[in-house]
Amino acid sequence: MQQSQPNNPLHGIKLATIVEELQEHYGWEGLAERIDINCFKSNPSVKSSLKFLRRTPWARSKVEELYLATFRRNNPWGKS
Repeated sequence: MQQSQPNNPLHGIKLATIVEELQEHYGWEGLAERIDINCFKSNPSVKSSLKFLRRTPWARSKVEELYLATFRRNNPWGKS
């Protein structure tokens, strides 16, 4: 049973979706400029980024913050 999390804006959004949408929006180079982590700089891929982000809470937090800042700016209910 899945619990409702009304105060969590990322509830129900998979990390893979977050990375894919950010990569599509900014490109790998743009992501590397905004978040200084090697998984976006050196031979980047969604798979390698997900592996790193799942093991590194501080980096995942930065990616989630960028996602919210990027896609919630004009629409308080999520991506338009």
